[in-house]
Amino acid sequence: MDEMLKSKLKELPKKPGVYFFKDKDEEIIYVGKASSLRNRVRSYFQSSRAHDFKTKVLVDEIADLSWLEVGSEVEALFLESEMIKRYMPKFNIDLRDDKNFLYIKISDDEFPRVSFTRRPLDDTANYYGPFTSSIAVKKAMKQLRRAFPYVTHRTLPNRACLHHHIGLCPGPEVGAITPEEYRKSIQRLKRYLGGKGGSVVHELEREMKQLAKDKDYEAAAGVRDQLNNLLALRRQHLFGEEEMFDLSRDQALQDLRAMLSLDKIPRRIECYDISHLQGTNNVASMVVFTDGVPNRGEYRKFKMKLSGNDDFAHMREVMKRRCGRWDSWPNPDVIVIDGGKGQVAAVREVLSEAEIEVPVLGLAKRHEEIVLPTSNEGEGPGFELLRLEKTSHLLKMLMHIRDEAHRFAVTYHSLLRGKASNASLLEEIPGVGPATRKKLIKTFGSYRGVRSASENELVAVVGAKTAKTIKEHLR
Repeated sequence: MDEMLKSKLKELPKKPGVYFFKDKDEEIIYVGKASSLRNRVRSYFQSSRAHDFKTKVLVDEIADLSWLEVGSEVEALFLESEMIKRYMPKFNIDLRDDKNFLYIKISDDEFPRVSFTRRPLDDTANYYGPFTSSIAVKKAMKQLRRAFPYVTHRTLPNRACLHHHIGLCPGPEVGAITPEEYRKSIQRLKRYLGGKGGSVVHELEREMKQLAKDKDYEAAAGVRDQLNNLLALRRQHLFGEEEMFDLSRDQALQDLRAMLSLDKIPRRIECYDISHLQGTNNVASMVVFTDGVPNRGEYRKFKMKLSGNDDFAHMREVMKRRCGRWDSWPNPDVIVIDGGKGQVAAVREVLSEAEIEVPVLGLAKRHEEIVLPTSNEGEGPGFELLRLEKTSHLLKMLMHIRDEAHRFAVTYHSLLRGKASNASLLEEIPGVGPATRKKLIKTFGSYRGVRSASENELVAVVGAKTAKTIKEHLR
């Protein structure tokens, strides 16, 4: 350990926060949270502590560290999640198979609903996580609900719920809060979940002082209660000092490297899938895993130009379009295909024509076989089929990547089918042609939006006569 690192270890505060371990190139390789930064971070470097092999690997690579102090363990919990998603550190393997962990979901309804889920969807909701400790995050949300009462109902009840009577639900079902007031509170909750707890506290303090200055003492008292509930979070103990990271899933990437005889661990894995219904609304998906973690900001979807149900032709099309972006998108270290020999051969053919060399493998659903292309001199391309044990870390990771690509493709396909169905319903309305339909969808977003629009809103877009016709046919 060099003198600079020793000096920083002495400077560590006893406060809660998030810490960052960096390698010799100043790259962040691990992000962690702590109720006491001094105790947690120093524990990694104690010679008397019996670290397992994986922890020793991490410690050997640490060349520098930094940290962010926060007001409570709760803030550390949420800030850690945001920092992991931002930096994708290679040693944060806990979040690799994130379908096993918990997310907080906030819907985009008139009165947004807060819930928990283990599988985030590609919808309009906001998701926070993943969190490795469901107990800690549920405990944190229980306390946060006292500061920011929120709705958990799938549909609003006809009378005040129990949670409203005890101050945990704002009571939209009885008109106790307007949509605007509720969304303001939810926006603050979102900022808190996004690691901005300190700024939310300061904002509430300023608001309370201003309300008191304006002699609106009742409103000031309400903000004071919010602040007291937030400050109570600083007394909440969510995670123990013994909590360390787990590198057990790192074996998957190591095995993938060995199987493909790569020089280094593959950091970017792209996976492709095709979805259609009897050759209609054909789409393709590209999902990206960075260091084994889903990188949803890099996902891409393709609306196929070719019709029919030829999966091989569609796979060739999507790969040609991907190759067209080779110089503008980050390049993959490995390409995974949802399919067997035919799909893999189609991709290899396109890559060969583009003179691009990237390892390609397929994962066939029926027996979960890994399809590896081989080259036998003079005999043309061949394939090797591998069947791994169901307990294999590599197989589990590849199945997770493949399933994510399939989910993303099916979601997009379902969206197009829904739009096509809604468009056909609008086509049945006399006097509503293609231009008018396009204007309606652009203005109201969907068939449902058109149907729920008032006649006055429709008049502003299509005129009184057409608006009346639309309302009569969509009743």
